[in-house]
Amino acid sequence: MIGKLTGVLESSGEDWALVDVNGVGYVVFCSARTLERAGRPGDGVSLLIETHVREDHIHLYGFADPGERDWFRLLSTVQGVGAKMALAVLSTLSPGDLIQAIAAQDKAVLARANGVGPKLAARIVAELKDKAGAAALGPAAALGAGPGVGSSTGVGGLEAPAEDALSALVNLGYGRSEALGAVVVASRKLGAKAPLASLIKEGLKELSA
Repeated sequence: MIGKLTGVLESSGEDWALVDVNGVGYVVFCSARTLERAGRPGDGVSLLIETHVREDHIHLYGFADPGERDWFRLLSTVQGVGAKMALAVLSTLSPGDLIQAIAAQDKAVLARANGVGPKLAARIVAELKDKAGAAALGPAAALGAGPGVGSSTGVGGLEAPAEDALSALVNLGYGRSEALGAVVVASRKLGAKAPLASLIKEGLKELSA
């Protein structure tokens, strides 16, 4: 099994890259984010590889960092999410965006990915809530740690009054994911025992920054 490729970027397309490794060209399927980081033809490139072996083909999927690779694996466990769909999600959302969206159970954010409808988005957030909470998926997992953040409601779950602050910001028209991020930052700044009004005020500052 191939776990990593280091070579020269020969060429690339919408969802693939051709990597020349000592004269051997490997076609690697990648997210838009990884392709952007891979650079231009002629640039050196190093990709973490997930190898899928089937009866009729061997496909290589490449990732610029371990967090994206881990999310690819996790997304692929959801019924209805194949490798192509997982790459589409990762092309739209970074690992940090994903962990925040799942923490907030924000189906609308996931539905932005090409081919992901409301039902599939709902299935993703439902099935990955507990799995993501137990996994350290890159630096984005740090979102679920710190003052004011508990584990009783799943990844990134909030304790009162932070939960009430999140609801208040959502009621003001902010998306659940961005509101959650603001409340987590506010909780870290003000401490676990900060009053609701202070959390809302600090959260609004973060959202307007």
